[in-house]
Amino acid sequence: MKEFIESLPDGWTIYVWMVAAAAILIGAVFLLRWAAKNDQFDENIKYVVFDENDKDKMDPEEYQKSREVIAHQEELRKEYLRRKAERYAARRK
Repeated sequence: MKEFIESLPDGWTIYVWMVAAAAILIGAVFLLRWAAKNDQFDENIKYVVFDENDKDKMDPEEYQKSREVIAHQEELRKEYLRRKAERYAARRK
């Protein structure tokens, strides 16, 4: 193996770097596409960490927003679980 690498012409490593860079860019595109499809860029996700005990620590507007976000997240969760159950049932047939 060492002889093979030494027999390569000068400048061959740039091609290795170019292939690695292309693989990284393609991977990044696929991961960004997955994140966009799976609601990973939700700006309101910060409100999910709050619960009823935090009401006195928050402004009324923020508290209302957190309740709306949590309700929306619960709806998304139910929808996701419904689709997952449908896929599982379809596979079992």
